[in-house]
Amino acid sequence: MKNSIVYLCLIAVSLNISCAQETTNQVDTPKKTPFTAELLVDGLQIPWGMAFLPDGSMLITEKSGELIHFQDGTKTKVSNVPETYQRGQGGLLDVALHPDYANNGWLYMTYASSQGEEKGGHTALSRAKLVNDALTDIEVLYKATPNTTKGQHFGSRIEFDNDGYLYFSIGERGARDENPQDIKRDGGKIYRLFDDGRIPEDNPFVGTDGAKTAIYSYGHRNPQGLAKNPGTGAIWDNEHGPQGGDEINIIKKGANYGWPVITYGINYSGTPITDKTEMPGMEQPLHYWVPSIAPSGMAFVTTDNYGDWKGSILVGSLKFQYLERLILEGNKVVRREKLLADEGRVRDVKEGPDGLIYVAVEGKGIFKLVPNNK
Repeated sequence: MKNSIVYLCLIAVSLNISCAQETTNQVDTPKKTPFTAELLVDGLQIPWGMAFLPDGSMLITEKSGELIHFQDGTKTKVSNVPETYQRGQGGLLDVALHPDYANNGWLYMTYASSQGEEKGGHTALSRAKLVNDALTDIEVLYKATPNTTKGQHFGSRIEFDNDGYLYFSIGERGARDENPQDIKRDGGKIYRLFDDGRIPEDNPFVGTDGAKTAIYSYGHRNPQGLAKNPGTGAIWDNEHGPQGGDEINIIKKGANYGWPVITYGINYSGTPITDKTEMPGMEQPLHYWVPSIAPSGMAFVTTDNYGDWKGSILVGSLKFQYLERLILEGNKVVRREKLLADEGRVRDVKEGPDGLIYVAVEGKGIFKLVPNNK
C-alpha cells in the first residue's frame, strides 16, 4: 500500500498535481534570517568545492579545471593541477585537506580523468602538496574504470572520518543497470581508503572474488554531498535521484542503498523505474525529496553563531537555486527552511574554522554568511 501511494504521488508530481507526502516535503521560508550574505570571492563560474587552509586562506575548485588560492582578497591560479576530462558534469570536482594537514601538507582532489586506454573519462582521486601556489608530489590514489564518453554522474565528494579513513564518492556514470549494484564494477559507490591510497583490510569486500575492494557501500546514484556527523562520527551523503527521490543516507559498511532496484523517483519522461521503494537487504534513506531539489554540497552546523541552527544540516539546491536547512530530531528531518532564495545554483557549503558558513554559488562566487549579531 505504501509503495502504491508513493508511486501515485510521484506521478502526480510529474503532472504538477499536488500530493501529500509522508516525508517532510514542505519547505518554509523563515520570516527572519540570522545572517547577511556577503560576496567574499567574486567572478567564479562553477565553484565546485572549497577547503580552508590553516592560515585562513581558501582553496577553490572551478569545474573548468582551475584550482584557485584565495588569500587576502586576491585569487591566484595554482599551477600543475592534474588535467581534467571536461564533458557534461565532469571536470575538477572536490578538494579537501588531510586532518593533519598542518603537519603533513597533503591535500586531496577528485576530478574526471581520461587516464586509461578507453576513450572518455572516469572519476579519479589524487593527493598533492601545495608549495608556492603550485602542486607538487602528485599521486593518483584511485582511478575508476572503464572510461566512458557519457557526461553524467561523476560524483564526487571527499570526507575523512574520526579514524583518519578517507571516503569519496563516484556516481554511476549513467549506467544504472550495470554499475551501482555490481561490486565488481566502479560507479554508484562510496569508497574507503587509507590516506595514502592503500585499501583497508577490513573493507567489506576484501576477499570477494573480482570485487573492487575499495568499495565501502554501493547502490548509489550520484552522491554529490558527503559530510561527517560531528556528534556520531558517521559519514552521511546526499545524492541525486532521477525525477523525485533525492536522498540523504547514513553510510554503513557493506550496505546496499538500492539504486535502481528501489527508488522514490521516476524517469524524467514520467514513466516508472520500478514499483518498489523498499526491499529486504536494502537501506532506506534517512530523508528523501519529492520533487527533487538536485542536492549538492552538504555541511553539519556546529557553530552557535546562527541562533538555533546548531545540529542542523545545510544542503545546496541546484534545481531551485537556494540553500536548504534541514532541522533534525535524532536522525529524522522534522522541518525544512529555504535560505538564500533565488541567489543561484548552490554548489557547495562549508562551515569554516572561524565558525562562519560559506556558500559557493554558480556564476557568482563564494558568499560568507555574516551573523547579524556580529
